[in-house]
Amino acid sequence: MTKLYTTTVTNTGGRGGGRSEAFDGSFAVAIAPPKEISGKATTATNPEQLFAAGYSACFNSALNAALRDAGVSYKTSSVTATVHLLKDEKTGYAIAVELTVAIDDFSQADNQKYADLAHQICPYSKAVRGNIDVTVKGA
Repeated sequence: MTKLYTTTVTNTGGRGGGRSEAFDGSFAVAIAPPKEISGKATTATNPEQLFAAGYSACFNSALNAALRDAGVSYKTSSVTATVHLLKDEKTGYAIAVELTVAIDDFSQADNQKYADLAHQICPYSKAVRGNIDVTVKGA
């Protein structure tokens, strides 16, 4: 494999009032737990939101590649990632993801077809396959 890009982000303080900063200075963000799990109302983000942002962006790029490879023209596409933080009494915490794909002017069946193709080539999907539950659905 050829390495295309590397990034480094450092977190201090964990999810309980911490901070994450990119090594190159491109972003810095406050991290706090959501109010649903003992957090306070805040403008800070949490790891699940960051994962959802990264996964949805990467998946949308994979979707665009699948459409391009199939020679299909389209206007715009969107991918919504819903990340669930789960409590498992046996092993602790886990996450699950729902990806909803919408391609303008496409039927639900076509959205599903290209979402399934994107799921096979998306680096995030490959990384989590067999490790977390991911549901992919066309809108």
